[in-house]
Amino acid sequence: MAITTGSFNFYDSVKGQIGKGLVDLDTQTFAVLLTTSAYTPDSATHNFVDDITNEVAGGTGYSRQNLANPSFVLSGGGNGQMKFDSDDPVWTASGGSITARYWVLFENTNVTDATRNLVAWGLLDNSPADVTATDTNTLTITVNAGGWFTMG
Repeated sequence: MAITTGSFNFYDSVKGQIGKGLVDLDTQTFAVLLTTSAYTPDSATHNFVDDITNEVAGGTGYSRQNLANPSFVLSGGGNGQMKFDSDDPVWTASGGSITARYWVLFENTNVTDATRNLVAWGLLDNSPADVTATDTNTLTITVNAGGWFTMG
């Protein structure tokens, strides 16, 4: 089961953290977690992973996933924009189903959830609706061909 999201929302705090060099898109590790529909995203007040509630429970093939092959490079076209990209995150349900509504992108270099900076969040299904990967099936976030985001 492939999931594409058209929903992308920055957490307000990440803009300042990037500007101060506390979030370094070139050198730090980034990851994605999934939440249930009980999570209410708040771009204005959520700053760190410990602000996230209702993360999907582990035990059925779900765990936080570091981005594979992340890159922060010129996006092309001679416009000076930089693209943050990675391989598509994929979870395979095992021993049950994985059900989620939101994805959350965060910096995963810092050692505790209280210091891991949030970057962005989005819906897995723009309806919005829960998305379920049943046992042995996959849940994939299809990263846009232009990357997670571009900065100019």
